Amino acid sequence: MSSIRRHRLAALGAALAAGSLALSAAPAVAVTGGTPVAGSDTTYAYTAKIVVGAHERGCSGVLVDPEWLLTAASCFAENPAASLSVPAGVPVKPTSAVIGLSGTQGTERNVVEIVPRTDRDVVLARLNRPVTNVTPAQLATTAPTAGSELGFVGYGRTKTDWAPLQPHTGTYTVDSAAATSAGVTGKAGAAACMGDTGGPVVSGGKLVGLNSRSAQGGCLGVDETQTSTTGVIARVDDLGSWIGENAGATRIVDFNGDAVEDIAVGDPMATVGGETTAGLVRVVHGGGKGNAEITQDLDWVPGGAEAGDHFGNHLATVDYNEDGYTDLVVTASEENVGSAVDAGFVDILFGGKNGLGSGPAARHFEQGAGNGSIAASAPETGDRMGASVAAGTTAEGKPWVLIGAPGEALGSLAKAGAAFYVHGDTNVSINQDTSDVPGAAETNDAFGTSVTGDSNFIAIGAPGDAIGGDANAGNLAVLSHKLGADGRPGVVTGMDQDNEKISGGAEAGDKFGQALAMVAYRPSGATTATDSILAIGSPGEAMAAETGAAQQAGAGNVILVHIKADGAWDYMHALNQGSSTDDRSGTIEAGDSTGAALSAVNTAPRAVGSAATLKIAVGVPGEDLGDATDAGAIHTFSLLGSAGAEDLWIEAGDGDGIPGAPHTGDKLGTSIHFTPRNLYAGMPYGPAATGALHVLPFPNAVTGGTSRPATTYQPGKGGLPAVGDYFGYSVR
Repeated sequence: MSSIRRHRLAALGAALAAGSLALSAAPAVAVTGGTPVAGSDTTYAYTAKIVVGAHERGCSGVLVDPEWLLTAASCFAENPAASLSVPAGVPVKPTSAVIGLSGTQGTERNVVEIVPRTDRDVVLARLNRPVTNVTPAQLATTAPTAGSELGFVGYGRTKTDWAPLQPHTGTYTVDSAAATSAGVTGKAGAAACMGDTGGPVVSGGKLVGLNSRSAQGGCLGVDETQTSTTGVIARVDDLGSWIGENAGATRIVDFNGDAVEDIAVGDPMATVGGETTAGLVRVVHGGGKGNAEITQDLDWVPGGAEAGDHFGNHLATVDYNEDGYTDLVVTASEENVGSAVDAGFVDILFGGKNGLGSGPAARHFEQGAGNGSIAASAPETGDRMGASVAAGTTAEGKPWVLIGAPGEALGSLAKAGAAFYVHGDTNVSINQDTSDVPGAAETNDAFGTSVTGDSNFIAIGAPGDAIGGDANAGNLAVLSHKLGADGRPGVVTGMDQDNEKISGGAEAGDKFGQALAMVAYRPSGATTATDSILAIGSPGEAMAAETGAAQQAGAGNVILVHIKADGAWDYMHALNQGSSTDDRSGTIEAGDSTGAALSAVNTAPRAVGSAATLKIAVGVPGEDLGDATDAGAIHTFSLLGSAGAEDLWIEAGDGDGIPGAPHTGDKLGTSIHFTPRNLYAGMPYGPAATGALHVLPFPNAVTGGTSRPATTYQPGKGGLPAVGDYFGYSVR
């Protein structure tokens, strides 16, 4: 029932004539003898017209979620007459879809991921951006029954039209029903034709199935002696849970588009081509598909490996060009640009079928080049562009990258700091001299030391900012993705510890905002993830272990803030180690540096947020364990639960997945990255001389979970080259 090019018609027609129910295999047209849908009729607006390749196939589909279509696997199968097997991941051929088409109007999207069923002719197809102007179809909850009537819709050919612009409708009578399919016969001469494959089949306005196979009697191009209108539909009434699980899942890092998670690990101190501390990134492809090494000496990576570049010191991931392959944002914040020492730059390396480097040419960002604010800003010694980086997509699905340059001078103000917001084909600068940005630019503010963001907001930290005369007390700015008249993200608010909403007060050396983490979540009563939780690390904060006890310098603290959809915000509570009078793990001690690194995660972003779904990992790299000074630890908490009720303490050798025993100078907690699947704990400082990365399954990293075997990546093991210096310094 899918349409394909005319030069394949004869072969396909023979196959159709040979079998009473031949598989349909491509997209295109409409229902034979059916009724064209009027341009003003939005009843079937959720129906999609799908084009595979250079119009090699055409199918129909149905929007079942703002980001997902249901359609037929046969639309994507290499030879649907022989097999409906379809590989998961990015479609083999570029695929587009138009949803809500009426005449020539509709919302066009690209299909960037396929999730196939193995038991029926069905796939889920993820779109590059949500469709917000069409209401998705609702699934039926009961199976079709023999003798009942079903309506069906598609863009397949008709008796007379090869490729109509409007969908057509027809009616089936159900002949029989099986576990995953149903046999049907078209009424009044209506039959599903090529191009109707994957189109919706409805009962009482609810989606019960998809067009799958048809005898195609009366369809254009089919032998006139073929008059049967029998067919088979793929049932979908029992797929609600499967659809919900996939639609509600967070995206994995997948550089080669095979639907298996990949890992990128930075080693910014690595020697490359004899150049010490030039830096590199190692990629471990999931599914045993090998490893790759990325350096600036590769011809597709901008620049060249030089001593002190520190390439790979910070990483972020996003599908920036919206093709389904994950792209890697890599910084080299100590890169010299011309005569400007440590000016720094950033690259977006694009994924493709064969991994990073097999996609489009890299996007390169260095001051004084390109366009936008980055081009208008001259590289200067010590700018350290790329000393922090974050990336993601907005609620509308638009990709963005946020780059910190904490050493940026503003006029005569050295190291005042700045950040660059990159979106589309342009970028804008943000600093404390920018209109409405809270605070005033001052020497050594280091605005841009930390950056974070989610689908709603971004935040930029200035831990060097003096508050009320207290040097290095720190503050931050929160902005939205909604651009103002000047093209910059709109300012939402600023925060420091002298704010009346925040417990405590600004003190010299707190370094409030040294680390940041933000995650979007859906509050009770909302239908989407409109709100955000911002975690703010103050690793220099002095804390008392007991009420009335002496302050422990540099113990560290983390503050949680709830930012509402309208930008209003409230202080939630603090996260820190325990005392004898509470139930938190650990003990507040001088020099722990709690909050030096942060990573937050929402394991169920579509669901109402809960203590079980919103988690944060807090780095405690200065923790002393026994005689091991600065051995380090990781402390995980719930973002919505009380601080001690659901916290978990992780240190080397405690059974959670970090092997061995604590050693002096390991500084566990320096490099952390939390996902709904794993907690990645980098140990660049030891005890392995090369550095290492430990991957703890999610249950190992949260209270109440059943521990599973952890995985360690280390140079010299698992196919990785046996050379490394700070392997695990960064990971995505």
